[in-house]
Amino acid sequence: MLDGVTALVTGASQGIGREIAETFAAEGANVALAARSDGIYETERLIDAPDQTLPVETDVTDDADVEQTIEATVSEFGGLDCLVNNAGIAGPTAPIEEVSLEEWQQTLEVNVTGMFLATKHAVPALRESEQPRVINVSSISGKRPLPDRTPYVASKMAVIGLTRTLAFELGEFGATVNAICPGATAGPRIQDVIQAQADNQGVSYETAKADLFTDDVALGQLVEATDTAEMAAFLASERGRHVTAQDINVDAGTVWY
Repeated sequence: MLDGVTALVTGASQGIGREIAETFAAEGANVALAARSDGIYETERLIDAPDQTLPVETDVTDDADVEQTIEATVSEFGGLDCLVNNAGIAGPTAPIEEVSLEEWQQTLEVNVTGMFLATKHAVPALRESEQPRVINVSSISGKRPLPDRTPYVASKMAVIGLTRTLAFELGEFGATVNAICPGATAGPRIQDVIQAQADNQGVSYETAKADLFTDDVALGQLVEATDTAEMAAFLASERGRHVTAQDINVDAGTVWY
């Protein structure tokens, strides 16, 4: 359980971020909901616990914005125990010669620089916590090739390197730092990715889905956002106190390293 824990979840407006926020709140945590879109207010409504939630419109690529979000969280709840760096974008689906510099930079800015900024500004508050945690949402694409997704794969591999380094840097004050690597997760975002891959390769949606995301999976299926949320809750809790510097797959058996 997460009674008394204060967490900040970036990308909390939909998908995995929303599920993490809902799961944390259900386990008793106070949750700051950060995202650029107004979907955070829908997340707040779904949680339906005004005393436990704080929606904050945040651009994770904006240094001042992120700093203000951390300050608002600490002011509202009296501290910060857990940072969940979940904000991310899919980036383009195209061969590298067709990827623009702007697309490359945007993907890295959101998926990597956003985590850097959030962690940088959260560390002073986390140092004051009795149970400090940083949870970074990477992807199994941070561990294996995914054709025509160069910016995304590069960004998710960077998240794993960031996680391992921070685990040792922040471990001196007892913080654990882990990455969760979800497999292809059911929902609108993965549907868009699969359709883009299908269009790019000139095959059907179902063929692209099977070729890329289910044929080589031990359980032969996509995972659910709740699977990642439950892993995050474990890592944020006292139960996960000795798990750190890990990149943990939640992927129905897609990769095993």
